[in-house]
Amino acid sequence: MKATIIAISAILLAGSIAPFATAEGVPAWVKSNAGWWADGTISDGEFVSGVQHLIKEGILAVPTTTVSAETTQEGVPAWVKSNAGWWADGTISDGEFVNGIQHLIKIGIVNVPSSENAPLQQESAISSDSELVVLQDELDNCSEINRAYDRLNCERAAKLEITIYDIKSNSQLFEIGPVTYYWSGLDTEGNTFEITSSGQALLSLRMLVENTGSSQNESLFCTGPSICNYDVTDGDESYKYSGTDFTNGAVVLKPGEPKIFNMFFGPNIGGGGTTFEYDSGKDYHFRIAEPFGSDSIPLNLG
Repeated sequence: MKATIIAISAILLAGSIAPFATAEGVPAWVKSNAGWWADGTISDGEFVSGVQHLIKEGILAVPTTTVSAETTQEGVPAWVKSNAGWWADGTISDGEFVNGIQHLIKIGIVNVPSSENAPLQQESAISSDSELVVLQDELDNCSEINRAYDRLNCERAAKLEITIYDIKSNSQLFEIGPVTYYWSGLDTEGNTFEITSSGQALLSLRMLVENTGSSQNESLFCTGPSICNYDVTDGDESYKYSGTDFTNGAVVLKPGEPKIFNMFFGPNIGGGGTTFEYDSGKDYHFRIAEPFGSDSIPLNLG
Protein backbone atom coordinates (compact mmCIF):
# COMPACT_ATOMS: atom_id res chain seq x y z
CA MET A 1 0.00 0.00 0.00
CA LYS A 2 1.41 3.34 -1.01
CA ALA A 3 1.51 6.18 1.49
CA THR A 4 0.44 9.60 0.28
CA ILE A 5 2.79 12.30 1.54
CA ILE A 6 1.20 15.70 2.02
CA ALA A 7 3.86 18.42 1.69
CA ILE A 8 3.68 20.97 4.49
CA SER A 9 5.53 24.27 4.31
CA ALA A 10 3.48 26.47 6.65
CA ILE A 11 2.76 26.81 10.34
CA LEU A 12 0.50 23.88 11.26
CA LEU A 13 -1.03 22.53 14.40
CA ALA A 14 1.36 19.89 15.65
CA GLY A 15 3.78 19.31 18.52
CA SER A 16 2.80 17.45 21.65
CA ILE A 17 -0.62 15.80 21.75
CA ALA A 18 -2.61 15.33 24.93
CA PRO A 19 -3.96 11.85 25.61
CA PHE A 20 -7.59 11.02 24.87
CA ALA A 21 -9.92 12.31 27.59
CA THR A 22 -11.47 8.87 27.92
CA ALA A 23 -11.30 5.67 25.92
CA GLU A 24 -15.08 5.87 25.60
CA GLY A 25 -14.65 9.17 23.71
CA VAL A 26 -13.04 7.43 20.74
CA PRO A 27 -15.64 6.42 18.10
CA ALA A 28 -15.67 2.67 17.50
CA TRP A 29 -15.23 3.18 13.75
CA VAL A 30 -11.86 4.88 14.35
CA LYS A 31 -10.52 1.82 16.16
CA SER A 32 -11.87 -0.35 13.35
CA ASN A 33 -10.08 1.87 10.83
CA ALA A 34 -6.87 1.63 12.87
CA GLY A 35 -6.98 -2.15 12.69
CA TRP A 36 -7.78 -2.19 8.98
CA TRP A 37 -5.02 0.35 8.32
CA ALA A 38 -2.50 -1.73 10.25
CA ASP A 39 -3.23 -4.85 8.18
CA GLY A 40 -3.33 -2.97 4.86
CA THR A 41 -7.07 -3.26 4.24
CA ILE A 42 -7.63 0.49 3.95
CA SER A 43 -5.43 3.25 2.55
CA ASP A 44 -3.39 5.80 4.48
CA GLY A 45 -5.82 8.51 3.35
CA GLU A 46 -8.84 6.71 4.79
CA PHE A 47 -7.10 6.34 8.13
CA VAL A 48 -5.89 9.95 8.08
CA SER A 49 -9.50 11.07 7.73
CA GLY A 50 -10.27 9.29 11.01
CA VAL A 51 -7.36 10.96 12.76
CA GLN A 52 -8.42 14.35 11.46
CA HIS A 53 -11.94 13.68 12.78
CA LEU A 54 -10.48 13.16 16.27
CA ILE A 55 -8.57 16.43 16.04
CA LYS A 56 -11.55 18.35 14.66
CA GLU A 57 -13.83 17.05 17.43
CA GLY A 58 -11.31 17.96 20.14
CA ILE A 59 -10.59 14.38 21.22
CA LEU A 60 -6.95 15.05 20.38
CA ALA A 61 -5.59 18.36 21.73
CA VAL A 62 -2.93 19.73 19.39
CA PRO A 63 -1.12 22.94 20.39
CA THR A 64 0.42 25.23 17.77
CA THR A 65 4.02 24.69 16.66
CA THR A 66 6.19 24.88 13.54
CA VAL A 67 6.54 21.94 11.17
CA SER A 68 9.64 21.81 9.00
CA ALA A 69 9.22 22.01 5.24
CA GLU A 70 11.68 19.12 4.96
CA THR A 71 9.14 16.39 5.58
CA THR A 72 9.68 12.69 5.06
CA GLN A 73 9.45 11.01 1.67
CA GLU A 74 9.61 7.49 3.09
CA GLY A 75 5.97 7.04 3.98
CA VAL A 76 4.46 5.84 7.24
CA PRO A 77 7.00 4.17 9.58
CA ALA A 78 6.25 0.52 10.27
CA TRP A 79 6.18 1.05 14.03
CA VAL A 80 3.31 3.55 13.71
CA LYS A 81 1.17 1.00 11.87
CA SER A 82 2.07 -1.63 14.44
CA ASN A 83 0.94 0.73 17.19
CA ALA A 84 -2.36 1.28 15.39
CA GLY A 85 -3.03 -2.45 15.26
CA TRP A 86 -2.08 -2.97 18.90
CA TRP A 87 -4.27 -0.04 19.95
CA ALA A 88 -7.20 -1.45 17.95
CA ASP A 89 -7.05 -4.77 19.81
CA GLY A 90 -6.41 -3.16 23.21
CA THR A 91 -2.75 -4.17 23.61
CA ILE A 92 -1.47 -0.62 24.11
CA SER A 93 -2.95 2.48 25.70
CA ASP A 94 -4.50 5.52 24.05
CA GLY A 95 -1.44 7.55 24.99
CA GLU A 96 0.95 5.16 23.27
CA PHE A 97 -1.17 5.25 20.13
CA VAL A 98 -1.23 9.05 20.24
CA ASN A 99 2.58 9.10 20.27
CA GLY A 100 2.51 7.48 16.82
CA ILE A 101 -0.01 10.00 15.50
CA GLN A 102 2.09 12.82 16.93
CA HIS A 103 5.05 11.51 14.97
CA LEU A 104 3.01 11.46 11.72
CA ILE A 105 2.05 15.09 12.26
CA LYS A 106 5.62 16.15 13.00
CA ILE A 107 7.02 14.54 9.84
CA GLY A 108 4.26 15.95 7.63
CA ILE A 109 2.22 12.85 6.78
CA VAL A 110 -0.85 13.94 8.73
CA ASN A 111 -1.92 17.46 7.78
CA VAL A 112 -4.14 19.40 10.17
CA PRO A 113 -5.61 22.90 9.78
CA SER A 114 -3.97 25.97 11.31
CA SER A 115 -7.29 27.21 12.73
CA GLU A 116 -10.65 25.76 13.72
CA ASN A 117 -12.27 27.18 10.61
CA ALA A 118 -9.66 25.92 8.15
CA PRO A 119 -10.84 23.04 5.93
CA LEU A 120 -9.33 19.62 6.52
CA GLN A 121 -7.02 18.37 3.79
CA GLN A 122 -7.20 14.62 3.15
CA GLU A 123 -6.55 12.10 0.43
CA SER A 124 -9.78 10.20 0.88
CA ALA A 125 -13.14 11.41 -0.40
CA ILE A 126 -14.53 10.58 3.05
CA SER A 127 -16.08 13.84 4.26
CA SER A 128 -18.74 15.06 6.66
CA ASP A 129 -21.74 15.27 4.33
CA SER A 130 -25.02 13.73 5.39
CA GLU A 131 -24.76 10.54 3.32
CA LEU A 132 -21.36 9.70 4.71
CA VAL A 133 -22.44 10.47 8.25
CA VAL A 134 -25.16 7.83 7.86
CA LEU A 135 -22.64 5.31 6.51
CA GLN A 136 -20.20 5.97 9.34
CA ASP A 137 -23.04 5.60 11.87
CA GLU A 138 -23.92 2.22 10.36
CA LEU A 139 -20.31 1.11 10.73
CA ASP A 140 -20.22 2.43 14.28
CA ASN A 141 -23.41 0.54 15.16
CA CYS A 142 -21.83 -2.75 14.09
CA SER A 143 -19.70 -2.68 17.24
CA GLU A 144 -22.84 -3.22 19.31
CA ILE A 145 -23.43 -6.69 17.80
CA ASN A 146 -22.35 -9.36 20.29
CA ARG A 147 -21.85 -12.34 17.96
CA ALA A 148 -18.44 -12.05 16.34
CA TYR A 149 -19.51 -13.56 13.00
CA ASP A 150 -22.49 -11.24 12.66
CA ARG A 151 -20.44 -8.24 13.76
CA LEU A 152 -17.76 -9.01 11.15
CA ASN A 153 -20.37 -9.32 8.39
CA CYS A 154 -21.92 -6.03 9.46
CA GLU A 155 -18.56 -4.25 9.45
CA ARG A 156 -17.63 -5.76 6.09
CA ALA A 157 -20.88 -4.59 4.49
CA ALA A 158 -20.63 -1.10 6.01
CA LYS A 159 -17.00 -0.77 4.94
CA LEU A 160 -17.94 -1.78 1.40
CA GLU A 161 -20.63 0.92 1.30
CA ILE A 162 -18.06 3.51 2.40
CA THR A 163 -15.63 2.28 -0.27
CA ILE A 164 -18.33 2.57 -2.94
CA TYR A 165 -19.14 6.08 -1.73
CA ASP A 166 -15.45 6.98 -1.87
CA ILE A 167 -15.02 5.66 -5.42
CA LYS A 168 -18.14 7.41 -6.68
CA SER A 169 -16.98 10.69 -5.16
CA ASN A 170 -13.61 10.58 -6.93
CA SER A 171 -14.24 8.91 -10.27
CA GLN A 172 -14.74 9.67 -13.92
CA LEU A 173 -18.01 8.17 -15.17
CA PHE A 174 -18.40 6.13 -18.33
CA GLU A 175 -22.04 5.37 -19.13
CA ILE A 176 -22.16 2.39 -21.48
CA GLY A 177 -25.69 1.27 -22.24
CA PRO A 178 -27.46 0.59 -18.93
CA VAL A 179 -24.21 0.19 -16.97
CA THR A 180 -22.11 2.99 -15.47
CA TYR A 181 -18.38 2.37 -15.01
CA TYR A 182 -16.59 4.43 -12.36
CA TRP A 183 -12.84 4.88 -12.98
CA SER A 184 -10.99 6.45 -10.03
CA GLY A 185 -7.66 6.66 -11.85
CA LEU A 186 -4.22 5.15 -11.49
CA ASP A 187 -2.49 5.21 -8.11
CA THR A 188 -5.76 4.96 -6.21
CA GLU A 189 -6.68 1.96 -4.08
CA GLY A 190 -6.60 -1.17 -6.26
CA ASN A 191 -5.17 0.63 -9.33
CA THR A 192 -1.42 0.27 -9.71
CA PHE A 193 1.20 0.02 -12.44
CA GLU A 194 4.81 -1.08 -12.02
CA ILE A 195 7.66 -2.68 -13.92
CA THR A 196 9.59 -5.38 -12.07
CA SER A 197 13.36 -5.68 -11.95
CA SER A 198 13.10 -8.32 -14.67
CA GLY A 199 11.23 -5.88 -16.94
CA GLN A 200 7.76 -7.40 -16.59
CA ALA A 201 4.98 -4.79 -16.63
CA LEU A 202 2.28 -5.35 -14.00
CA LEU A 203 -1.05 -3.54 -14.15
CA SER A 204 -3.82 -3.93 -11.55
CA LEU A 205 -7.22 -2.34 -12.21
CA ARG A 206 -10.25 -1.95 -9.94
CA MET A 207 -13.57 -0.89 -11.47
CA LEU A 208 -16.86 -0.01 -9.82
CA VAL A 209 -19.85 -0.83 -12.03
CA GLU A 210 -23.54 -0.12 -11.45
CA ASN A 211 -26.76 -1.00 -13.23
CA THR A 212 -28.11 2.54 -13.54
CA GLY A 213 -30.31 2.25 -16.64
CA SER A 214 -32.18 -1.04 -16.67
CA SER A 215 -35.08 -2.56 -14.76
CA GLN A 216 -33.65 -6.00 -15.60
CA ASN A 217 -30.50 -7.75 -14.44
CA GLU A 218 -27.45 -6.91 -16.55
CA SER A 219 -24.38 -9.14 -16.86
CA LEU A 220 -20.73 -8.44 -17.63
CA PHE A 221 -18.99 -11.39 -19.28
CA CYS A 222 -15.45 -12.71 -19.09
CA THR A 223 -15.22 -16.50 -19.11
CA GLY A 224 -11.48 -16.74 -19.77
CA PRO A 225 -8.56 -14.78 -21.25
CA SER A 226 -9.51 -15.70 -24.81
CA ILE A 227 -13.25 -15.05 -24.31
CA CYS A 228 -13.57 -11.84 -22.40
CA ASN A 229 -15.34 -8.57 -23.09
CA TYR A 230 -12.52 -6.66 -21.37
CA ASP A 231 -8.88 -6.14 -22.27
CA VAL A 232 -6.14 -3.51 -22.41
CA THR A 233 -4.92 -2.11 -25.71
CA ASP A 234 -2.08 0.16 -26.82
CA GLY A 235 -3.73 0.83 -30.17
CA ASP A 236 -1.77 -1.90 -31.92
CA GLU A 237 -1.91 -4.87 -29.56
CA SER A 238 -4.58 -6.13 -27.20
CA TYR A 239 -3.58 -7.69 -23.90
CA LYS A 240 -5.63 -10.34 -22.08
CA TYR A 241 -5.88 -10.55 -18.33
CA SER A 242 -3.64 -12.63 -16.07
CA GLY A 243 -6.15 -12.64 -13.23
CA THR A 244 -9.70 -11.51 -12.50
CA ASP A 245 -12.40 -11.98 -9.86
CA PHE A 246 -15.31 -12.47 -12.25
CA THR A 247 -17.38 -15.20 -10.54
CA ASN A 248 -18.22 -18.06 -12.92
CA GLY A 249 -17.33 -15.81 -15.85
CA ALA A 250 -19.91 -13.10 -15.13
CA VAL A 251 -20.71 -10.14 -12.92
CA VAL A 252 -24.50 -9.94 -12.52
CA LEU A 253 -25.93 -6.52 -11.68
CA LYS A 254 -29.44 -6.13 -10.33
CA PRO A 255 -31.24 -2.82 -11.04
CA GLY A 256 -29.49 -0.05 -9.11
CA GLU A 257 -26.86 -2.44 -7.76
CA PRO A 258 -23.15 -1.45 -7.65
CA LYS A 259 -20.33 -4.00 -7.60
CA ILE A 260 -16.53 -3.91 -7.77
CA PHE A 261 -14.44 -6.12 -10.03
CA ASN A 262 -10.66 -6.40 -10.34
CA MET A 263 -8.39 -7.34 -13.24
CA PHE A 264 -4.66 -7.93 -13.36
CA PHE A 265 -2.47 -7.78 -16.48
CA GLY A 266 1.02 -9.24 -16.43
CA PRO A 267 2.49 -12.66 -17.28
CA ASN A 268 0.74 -14.97 -19.74
CA ILE A 269 -1.25 -17.54 -17.76
CA GLY A 270 -2.29 -19.53 -20.85
CA GLY A 271 -5.81 -20.19 -22.05
CA GLY A 272 -5.46 -17.62 -24.79
CA GLY A 273 -3.79 -15.10 -22.52
CA THR A 274 -1.02 -12.69 -23.41
CA THR A 275 1.97 -11.17 -21.64
CA PHE A 276 1.37 -7.51 -20.87
CA GLU A 277 4.03 -5.29 -22.42
CA TYR A 278 4.64 -1.60 -21.86
CA ASP A 279 5.98 0.95 -24.35
CA SER A 280 6.35 4.49 -23.00
CA GLY A 281 5.65 5.86 -26.47
CA LYS A 282 2.13 4.41 -26.58
CA ASP A 283 -1.20 5.26 -24.96
CA TYR A 284 -2.99 2.49 -23.12
CA HIS A 285 -6.73 2.05 -22.69
CA PHE A 286 -8.95 -0.35 -20.77
CA ARG A 287 -11.35 -1.56 -23.42
CA ILE A 288 -14.99 -2.59 -22.83
CA ALA A 289 -16.90 -4.47 -25.54
CA GLU A 290 -20.21 -5.71 -24.11
CA PRO A 291 -23.30 -6.48 -26.25
CA PHE A 292 -25.02 -3.46 -24.65
CA GLY A 293 -22.21 -1.06 -25.62
CA SER A 294 -18.49 -0.41 -25.88
CA ASP A 295 -15.96 2.22 -24.91
CA SER A 296 -12.32 2.58 -23.87
CA ILE A 297 -10.99 4.22 -20.71
CA PRO A 298 -7.60 6.01 -20.93
CA LEU A 299 -5.20 4.64 -18.32
CA ASN A 300 -2.45 7.28 -18.53
CA LEU A 301 0.34 4.85 -17.65
CA GLY A 302 3.12 7.18 -18.78
